Amino acid sequence: MAAFPIQIRAIAYDLDGTLVDSAGDLAYAANLMREELNLPAIPESEIKTYIGKGIANLVRRAVMRGRAADDVVSDAYVKQALAICERHYHQHMCRATRPYPGVVTGLEAARDKGLRLACITNKAARFTEPMLRELGLAQYFELTLSGDSLPEKKPHPAPLLYVAKFFNITPQQLLMVGDSDNDVEAAKAAGSPVFFFPHGYHQAENIDNLGVDAVVQNLIAIADLVAHPGR
Repeated sequence: MAAFPIQIRAIAYDLDGTLVDSAGDLAYAANLMREELNLPAIPESEIKTYIGKGIANLVRRAVMRGRAADDVVSDAYVKQALAICERHYHQHMCRATRPYPGVVTGLEAARDKGLRLACITNKAARFTEPMLRELGLAQYFELTLSGDSLPEKKPHPAPLLYVAKFFNITPQQLLMVGDSDNDVEAAKAAGSPVFFFPHGYHQAENIDNLGVDAVVQNLIAIADLVAHPGR
């Protein structure tokens, strides 16, 4: 664990499961896709466990659900399913998706400390940017990196390293805040501190084993755990 308050100059936030609760709309789109493919619906609680590695991974898992382990599904079929799911998700992505309680207050508190803010998500840009605008969150971020913004995405460290370079700071001065092992792995690989939000869609077996710098119950709590060295 780090000594608090940790000295940072910027924060990068994950989107799904950290800033916004989007599981309902992702599940809705995935089940509309399965309906078109004549497959039965999947409980939302299960689809939550598919979130975090991009919509292509979610769709593949949704397509494979209920099939035998040795069942072969063609790439063409998965590609067709992905196109169907993306069409439905684009139409309904803000149907029920909302920021988690305290998100706006937490972002404002971080900005008031002089910290620069970025969003790093594995969601494709064609969904990320309209969602942030629709939910009134875009204004808080100087930089948004989506899953298709760079050649690599989380858990690769490239997005965090890009943000650090963009802000002209070291990776050690960039805090990552996320809800999944992807976020933790990316931060550790980049050499950045990381806070874990446990109310999202995390896939970690045991939070205590993640080796994060802090577990925060809401984004407001972050302000008391960080300090800008220039202030």
